[in-house]
Amino acid sequence: MSDESPPSPAETPAGTSVADRTHARTAAVIPAAGRGVRLGPGAPKALRALGGTPMLVHAVRAMAASRGVSLVVVVAPPDGAAEVKNLLDAHALPDWTDFLVVPGGASRQQSVRLGLDALPPQYDIVLVHDAARPLVPVDTVDAVIDAVREGAPAVVPAVPLADTVKQVEPAAVPGEPERVVATPERARLRAVQTPQGFERGTLVRAHETVTDDVTDDAGMVERLGLAVVVVPGHEEAFKVTRPLDLVLAEAVLARRRLNDGF
Repeated sequence: MSDESPPSPAETPAGTSVADRTHARTAAVIPAAGRGVRLGPGAPKALRALGGTPMLVHAVRAMAASRGVSLVVVVAPPDGAAEVKNLLDAHALPDWTDFLVVPGGASRQQSVRLGLDALPPQYDIVLVHDAARPLVPVDTVDAVIDAVREGAPAVVPAVPLADTVKQVEPAAVPGEPERVVATPERARLRAVQTPQGFERGTLVRAHETVTDDVTDDAGMVERLGLAVVVVPGHEEAFKVTRPLDLVLAEAVLARRRLNDGF
């Protein structure tokens, strides 16, 4: 936009103008305090090795790969902050990004809140990223940041569903057949990924207001009645939850190293 056409002074719910947000600083919060029991016994999920490197390190590098991210806050297990800090110190990380490790809470929601509390005041945009999504491409990270800078209070990357989805009545006894009650229109459904991006004031207000257990931070913003917008996600930003996911992640990483020298 030229000097002769100044930006619109439109205000966001938190009082930050869209023009101001085009120059806003961005921080990423990575909650990594969970154990990830579905991945099987062993180290906490975020510390499992992927291509010889802990998944958490891959996730931190994925955030730092965006030049828009100048701080990454890792929320460690409550009694494991020193271990996580030593882990990050032992791996090469981009020198244009600062890193901070803080102890987490008993739930993901509590851990994100503790990560938010640790942010210095100069950061106006916050990304929240799953440590279990170690291979998210930098283009996806940048798309989320850009959408927040353009005025969206909350942004999620998402991909269309390949499978038909059925809504069911949960079985009274686990393992028994479940009755289908509806088939949602697949074209209107999306599988949501991370990083999710937020205007900082919006995310802070969501965490101060919403006390119900929710599955993602964007869902908390929805509870406030604010708009959440979707940008294209990427098939490689999948979540490593089960042993088969780890096999797939190893294959993706091997292909990157072969083709791109990643």
